[in-house]
Amino acid sequence: MAATKTRILVVDDHPMIRERLVQLIDREPNLANCGQATNGPETLQAIEKLRPDMVILDLSMEGSHGTELIKDIKARDKNVLILVLTMHDESLYAERAIRAGARGYVAKHEGSEKVKEAIRSVLKGELFVSKEVIARILEKTARGVTDAVASPFEALSDRELEVFQLLGLGYGPSEIAKRLHLSVRTVEGYGVRIRGKLNLKGASELVQYAIQLNNWKDSQTLARSARRTGPPSDNPS
Repeated sequence: MAATKTRILVVDDHPMIRERLVQLIDREPNLANCGQATNGPETLQAIEKLRPDMVILDLSMEGSHGTELIKDIKARDKNVLILVLTMHDESLYAERAIRAGARGYVAKHEGSEKVKEAIRSVLKGELFVSKEVIARILEKTARGVTDAVASPFEALSDRELEVFQLLGLGYGPSEIAKRLHLSVRTVEGYGVRIRGKLNLKGASELVQYAIQLNNWKDSQTLARSARRTGPPSDNPS
């Protein structure tokens, strides 16, 4: 009798990424792709219909926020394993994804071998994140440090962080509302709360801060700047 293969659902709104992941999965003798999805609603429907063993999930898709989608998936099937494969900076998002229910976090720029290593680790019941993320989680737990104490930026809710990110990508309130399936008033409300938590004076200052953070690719600079209580300078050191 042939060994049972682990059935994996691939979730990403970029066709090329999905195609590469499906090829990688199907080349492994103990893995099988059981379906694909491009957004949150499709993913939840696939979870109900296909009952995959694992979901490989992007964090940012139109109409979906990754950490909220992770929670929704786990609410429907507590046993399904979730591996995040994303472009988002690990220092800001990995801990949130793990708290939401993911078991691994891999950057999209990593090679196929790293993705396969992550899949194997998660299937063995291990967490697959960097040592730095694990150390940060353990330190917070040991010291009882809250997100608000650690950094005003980390105090943003998952949805507030999503709105902040989209502002940094150049989207206006109406575009964000459409993308997240929210009302413009709701998005504006998130903006007010974000400004309060980051000690920013107005909407223009919020947008400037979000754009500058989005443009900084150095994760250490990004992490340092996220601990400020106001917008970064034009020439960060």
